Amino acid sequence: MILHVLEGAKSARLISSVIVATDDQRIQSVVETAGGKVIMTSGTHETGTDRVAEVAGHLSCDIIVNVQGDEPFIRGTVIDDLVRVLQSEDSLADMATLAVRITSAKEILDPNVVKVVWDGSGRALYFSRSPIPFHRDAWASSADLINPDFSGESFCFKHIGVYGYRRPALFRLSSAKPSRLEHIEKLEQLRALSMGIKIRVVETSYDSFGIDTPEDLFRAEQWLSSSL
Repeated sequence: MILHVLEGAKSARLISSVIVATDDQRIQSVVETAGGKVIMTSGTHETGTDRVAEVAGHLSCDIIVNVQGDEPFIRGTVIDDLVRVLQSEDSLADMATLAVRITSAKEILDPNVVKVVWDGSGRALYFSRSPIPFHRDAWASSADLINPDFSGESFCFKHIGVYGYRRPALFRLSSAKPSRLEHIEKLEQLRALSMGIKIRVVETSYDSFGIDTPEDLFRAEQWLSSSL
């Protein structure tokens, strides 16, 4: 799986280097055998952001993109989209991330699918495991929420956990303590919002899902096989 992530990231055109950050020697061996670059990190990091910040501390770069190791379908074009936003001189964003329109009723209700809403300038307002925005008229009863109507255009967006950071924002975030909302929802990006860090949301057609269970892995293998 990590090699799929590596190859997808390497297809981006606006990046200068792809590095696998890990504390696992098995991952190091696999990546280096395939010709990839690895930096070994501390095994005490609580979040991926902390691990990325450790590596970034040894690099000279203004923008860092964090692609998690369970994103085997990542495309270089979406990484370029994040870099492009942060390179823009008129962008006030400290971070950038992705969102895709939800077209599945199951995903709206799934707490493992993180939803996001943003303002008119594209800056994130909130991330949640709950359905947001809550459509008061369309979901007037509990039955409506259990079986959301998708006859019209979906108004909910799923957050895709690929992040671009401006260098100062990455170190600021990694050095801060978890926020109250982060503790409640178990979403690290809420720490950034609570600190006033501006996150630009880039709408994309790229879709993904976390690979946390054997069932997720089987689904990913099916998806990869169907795309070959």
